[in-house]
Amino acid sequence: MNDPQSERKGSPSPAASHSRAASRGASPAPLLPQYSAAPTGTLKDKEQNDSHPVSTAKGVQDAWWNNVPAWIPIVSWISLSSAVILMNKYILYDLGFSHPIFLTTLHVAFQVIASRALHRFTPYVDGARELEASGKMNREVFLHKVVPIGVLFSVSLILSNWVYLRLSVSFIQMIKAITPVSVLAVSVLFKVKTASAKLYGIVGIISLGVIIASYGEIDFDLLGFTVQIIAILVESCRLVLIQILLQGLGMSPLVSLYYTAPVVLASNSVLLVIFEGLTPFYKLYSIGYGLLFLNASLTFALNLASVWLIGKASGLVLTLSGVIKDILLVVGSWLVLGSTITITQIFGYFVALAGLVAFKTQG
Repeated sequence: MNDPQSERKGSPSPAASHSRAASRGASPAPLLPQYSAAPTGTLKDKEQNDSHPVSTAKGVQDAWWNNVPAWIPIVSWISLSSAVILMNKYILYDLGFSHPIFLTTLHVAFQVIASRALHRFTPYVDGARELEASGKMNREVFLHKVVPIGVLFSVSLILSNWVYLRLSVSFIQMIKAITPVSVLAVSVLFKVKTASAKLYGIVGIISLGVIIASYGEIDFDLLGFTVQIIAILVESCRLVLIQILLQGLGMSPLVSLYYTAPVVLASNSVLLVIFEGLTPFYKLYSIGYGLLFLNASLTFALNLASVWLIGKASGLVLTLSGVIKDILLVVGSWLVLGSTITITQIFGYFVALAGLVAFKTQG
């Protein structure tokens, strides 16, 4: 499942940090990984995450993973995010399992179970207990704030996975470079942020790069391109709503996952019945239960790696890690999956990446 749009977006809201970590790539940077999956945190996100009660709980602060060199979580996140995206593409397209809603639902179901296990047996989701004890999280808040965000996330994940049936991984990553443009547009529309002339100029550079990369795509598919853009817009609305609705709740990425995953699962289940029915269940034997379990496990491991990385790295390091991951995915798609990449695409993509780095560091 994998979220894949959220990878590059930085939001001052603590909750937004998980959406980046679900790659975003079909999956997802992102919260739920690709399910998503790519953290695009800022220094403010890092400080808020570090100040969360869980980070100072006995046994957590001194845990071994807090004392390892920063490059280890960086490599872990890049590796897991790339693995999830490439595996999703392999299952949906190469193996012919053309049921993105089912695959995304499987990922989310695993997240629901795993997040409940963490809540029950570890201190890493203690923030949920504190929110409920303080009255900040109640039925009204859940229905009016968490549910809309969860539904948007469900649609974003499904659309992001669906495009693997129509577009190459390399081209999808190039299109995703326009995500900051979409987030900025939605933020300005909802009057959450104002943009300077310099910021508009940077956005123009990113857009130009994506246009050039799209022009150079040999196997351009209009429907796939359109759906990917819609997925980015939906994900942008979700991120802005997180900032508007959940600001002040102090949710860590895992706590946010704890609350939103059941909503995503419910939404996905309804869409699964309507659009895919029972057909995917009859094809499970052709994929193999072991491969599907590994795929779902990696999505949750990606979530944990995202949280780990956010806690260890600065905002600039998060941004550069995302850029490196995207470049490796483009190259990996070419080497492993046989995607065709033209010189025009490479030029356009690097123009967009240059604009992306400027956007993140300027913001």
